[in-house]
Order: sequence, then structure tokens, then C-alpha cells
Amino acid sequence: MNPRYSVAQVLNDTGPILLDFDGPVCAVFATLADSTVAAELRRVIEEHDVEIPAHIRAIDDPLEVLRFTATTGTPSLVVRVENALCRAELTAVDGARPTPYAREVIVAAHEAGRPIAIVSNNSALAIERYLTAHRLTRYITTTVGRAHANPGRMKPNPAPIRRAALAVDADPTRCVLVGDSTSDIEGGRAAAVRTIGFANKPGKRDRLLRAGADAITEGTDGMAELARALHHELPN
Repeated sequence: MNPRYSVAQVLNDTGPILLDFDGPVCAVFATLADSTVAAELRRVIEEHDVEIPAHIRAIDDPLEVLRFTATTGTPSLVVRVENALCRAELTAVDGARPTPYAREVIVAAHEAGRPIAIVSNNSALAIERYLTAHRLTRYITTTVGRAHANPGRMKPNPAPIRRAALAVDADPTRCVLVGDSTSDIEGGRAAAVRTIGFANKPGKRDRLLRAGADAITEGTDGMAELARALHHELPN
């Protein structure tokens, strides 16, 4: 299965860049394991005497545990789990591992005159903490993080992607979203933005293509392709 377009072709057809955070920018849970965070969120749920189904007990993704809370019909529980996840993310980003060439992508896009927005299912406070620590804030036009205690508004819901496009003053069709999950690609398609799938782990390439990614960049150094394409736009 091959993508319909190359990375360079998608960039040529678009302007502002919308970047997912966990994956394209950094590995959020590089030192604080996501499985540890998911377990802590389940502990919060258990304190409310809510039965946790087997598939939620088995997953390591904290965001999926948060999504589950929305099905319990207990708004106070959603808030407690959301707050616990926000605290964990703030801790995690202090040890987050920068994605190779992510900084080069962000700087090159800025120098090429392309507005950059971060649009993520992680909390905005954690994203902003990372950007400040890594001296990236000046390059970012806006950050759209997870809607507080409202997991139904996370990607693949297109609402945060449309909000990011509005913040960079662009029609969604002129934007390109770079993401490493099917929720990024599905949300991007629903928002009418172009998409570049970042296949940073084995097996992701086909999943991202099946979700509808316009182009693919892959491998642990996959962002390098994006950086090279943006550098070609810079004036000599």
C-alpha cells in the first residue's frame, strides 16, 4: 500500500503546519511509563466503585482510560481522572525525549513563513511546559490541547483541528496535519486538512495509510524528510 502523494507534494499544496505533540515533537512518556499513568488512572476510577472492563484493565494508553470515564455517566469522575492525567503529563514532559529532527522541522517551517500550531490530545499546560523548556515557544503560533474533562472532544473529533486552523488564520484546506496516530489522520480528514502520517514504529505505516494519510514519512528519523523538504523552501 503506497501513499497518494509524497511529503514534498503535500507541503507544496499547503501552508500552515499543524503538529501533533506526542510523537512528532517528543515522546511524552519516555521516562514516566504510560502504563504507570494508566494504572494510576484506573486506581482513581476504582475509588468511585466503578467496574472496569477487562479491555480497559489491559491497556497502557492513559487517554483510552480517560475516554472510558466518559462512558460511566459520572461527570465528577471524569474531572478527577482528567486532573490526575494532567498532573502526570506535567511530570512526564520533564523527562520527555525530543523526537529527532522535530526542532529542525519547527524552525525551518517558521523561517519559511509557515505558521505552526500544536494540536494534541495532551494537556495544553504540559505542551507549553515542554515548549518553554526546549526554547520552542517563539516558533509556535498557538497550542490547542485536550479539552478539560471532555474526552469526546479529543481527536479524531475534528473540532480541535479546526480550532488550530482558525488560530493560524487559514482555511483548513490550506493546512497540513502531521501526526503519528490514526486519530490524527481521521480527525484531519474530518476537518478537511491534508495529512502526513509519521510512521515512527513498525506497523504504523499501513494503519496510517488505511486511515487515509495523504503522505507518509517513516522511521525513527522520519521527521528528517519533512525538515529537508522545508529547508528547500528557504531563501539562499
